[in-house]
Amino acid sequence: MAVSRRSAGTVLVGGILVLTSAALVYPKMIGVETNTSDTSRIIANTKYGPLTEADRDFVVKVRSAGLWEYPLGELAMQRGTTPAMKEAGAHLVVGHAGLDELCRKIAPELNITLPNKATPQQQEFVAVVNSKTGKDFDVTAVNIMRVTHGQIFPAIGKIRASTQNTLVRQLADLANDTVLDHITVLEKTGDVDFREVRYHQTTPPKLPTADLTPPPPQPGEGMVVLKQRPDLNVNTAGTTPAPAVG
Repeated sequence: MAVSRRSAGTVLVGGILVLTSAALVYPKMIGVETNTSDTSRIIANTKYGPLTEADRDFVVKVRSAGLWEYPLGELAMQRGTTPAMKEAGAHLVVGHAGLDELCRKIAPELNITLPNKATPQQQEFVAVVNSKTGKDFDVTAVNIMRVTHGQIFPAIGKIRASTQNTLVRQLADLANDTVLDHITVLEKTGDVDFREVRYHQTTPPKLPTADLTPPPPQPGEGMVVLKQRPDLNVNTAGTTPAPAVG
């Protein structure tokens, strides 16, 4: 197995970045997007405004993000070793339930097909975190999620600034507030390694499109619903009711 060193305290083993100082393992598939298509191309004219490829991809990505971060939030509530970690998990669950509700509401209006499974990359994130226990679980989960949230945050702003579609704009507004909330609670755990997070945010690997694309739902497959959790008393943007459409 090939081993190379990048910096003090880190070792690359078979494509996996190991932080030796914190026993933190990042999956080789850290890094969330590579897209070279013309995303500004209008693919539909709707009563809510033009829909571009970027708009459609954004709705799908928000849905896909919830399909791995919601269950990871549940894991954090169950297995987190500190109150702050359990609180972060609750925010992930509540926030993505709110985003998922809005995605499912606007997708039919825009003729967008939503996935029922996260991307292979995102499924790998969950598998890596799930393989950890104790403090290693906390640190691995927090840093992977802080990297991905840090990468998507500016992408939300770009969509919000460019879209002409009112429904996509509503989703971007809610996503902006929700992701900022999640970044904040993740940092409150005290487990974020900002140096490594910055490195992974700014130098993601180039991955095959298949690793970054959620599989389409199968014919006759029921819609996966990320359920609201009124039993969780957390103050998060994700509790905002979804705007009415129609």
